[in-house]
Amino acid sequence: MLAARHVRELAAELAELVDGAELRDVHPLPPHDFLLVFAPQGADFVRRIRVSLHPDASRLHLQHGRVELHEGSVGPFFRALEGELRGARLVRLAQVRDDRVVRLDFAETPSGRARALVIELFGRRSNAYVVDADDRILALLVPPPSEKSDPRAAVGKTWLPPAGRAIAPDEVALAERFAEPPPPPRGTTEAPLSWRVEHALSARADSADRERFARELVERAKRKLERARALEHGLVERAKAGDDAERVRQDGELLKAHLGAIARGATHVDVEDFYAESGGTRRIALDPKKRPLDNAEAYFERYRKLLRARETVAEELERARAKCAALAALLERAGGADADPRELEAQAIASGLLDPRQEPDARRREKHKPEPRKPYRSYRGTKGSEIRVGRNAADNDDLTFHHARGNDVWLHTADTPGSHVVLVLAGRPEPDQEELVDAAHLAAHFSPLAEAARVRVHVARRKEVHKPRGAKPGLVHLSGGKILDLRVQPERIRRLLETARTPPPAG
Repeated sequence: MLAARHVRELAAELAELVDGAELRDVHPLPPHDFLLVFAPQGADFVRRIRVSLHPDASRLHLQHGRVELHEGSVGPFFRALEGELRGARLVRLAQVRDDRVVRLDFAETPSGRARALVIELFGRRSNAYVVDADDRILALLVPPPSEKSDPRAAVGKTWLPPAGRAIAPDEVALAERFAEPPPPPRGTTEAPLSWRVEHALSARADSADRERFARELVERAKRKLERARALEHGLVERAKAGDDAERVRQDGELLKAHLGAIARGATHVDVEDFYAESGGTRRIALDPKKRPLDNAEAYFERYRKLLRARETVAEELERARAKCAALAALLERAGGADADPRELEAQAIASGLLDPRQEPDARRREKHKPEPRKPYRSYRGTKGSEIRVGRNAADNDDLTFHHARGNDVWLHTADTPGSHVVLVLAGRPEPDQEELVDAAHLAAHFSPLAEAARVRVHVARRKEVHKPRGAKPGLVHLSGGKILDLRVQPERIRRLLETARTPPPAG
């Protein structure tokens, strides 16, 4: 980390290079950095000053190395930086109160009013501010924590420097603090102190980012591996259940042959077992709420279900085991010292092992006060309809009974836990069939059957979903609806996940 003395030396070096220069351009490098491109008076070249608020390597220096510019949306600070300062003339660049703070004062701004850029290089507490002539904060890069009722700095407040401090007498000079670097890209430099800082701290920032990225990659792969192993276990159990298919069919046939012997409300019945070579009787469990014939039909339905599962379970189990092995190999590679985590992530996403990162849109952070938490994630269907997915068991209840209308379509995987899903119809009488399939895919994805090739999904109107008294969170009862036999399309799921967005405020 730069000490106050180092900041003073860097500020003095940079001031000589850009005094009176025009701020020709601003290049945001989110989330922590930006480049200020200065054109000195009467010169046909530019000088680039790098400002980095990286928590592990905050710094300010003349930029020598190549920089990959950011493409895409940026947050309000970067837009304010460009809108308030681009084209302005730098009047003064200086350290503030012998601290790790640098101030750049500008005149001839787009608004015609004096503006300043204040940079605090405090490590993990670093920040940058655009302020007006009265030091009122117009924009800041790092907003204050939402739980802080009276933050030191916020938009609209007056920026005040931290309590002043003199440079400690034992702080060594910057040239002594950082080792002699190799020659810069062009062989010589007019800012040798900047080059020392750039060479040392850029490498530190890159190393910290790489380690953080690797940790996140390992955590994502672990979560995927846990889900894949859970699927494998479930498929093994389904395979075992398939071995009982013939026995289930026999139970149905025996019930059908002995309907007259079954009393209403019975929990079981003992019938003559004409399938057993030695004869005797067989005890068959019954649902006391069903009629005898309905009990027999339930056994036949279960038999057909076991047959369908047996047709696909072997292939699904093979894929699940292959995915477990691939994820385990990814984890092993990600833990290696020589691994490139970004390249590993790209390969894993391309092969379908990991989902693409859902990067937040910077425009969503413009309001510093966060919106109330919603109990669901929000996605967009093929025709633009909103599809809401519950986050956990308690949120499932909240979504279903407080964030859905009676005619909205409700979905949930059959015979397995998972998220409640609501396809919002917004007054339309019937859902679009493609969007219904979209919603069913999200129900499958947010369940233990996320990797299965075929999934059965309950589909009902929200008004047909009821909460039994005293039932645990997420458990509901249906008074209607149907079951959709879904053949999973991985490409459709990937497309839907890319539409994720923050749910709108309640209203």
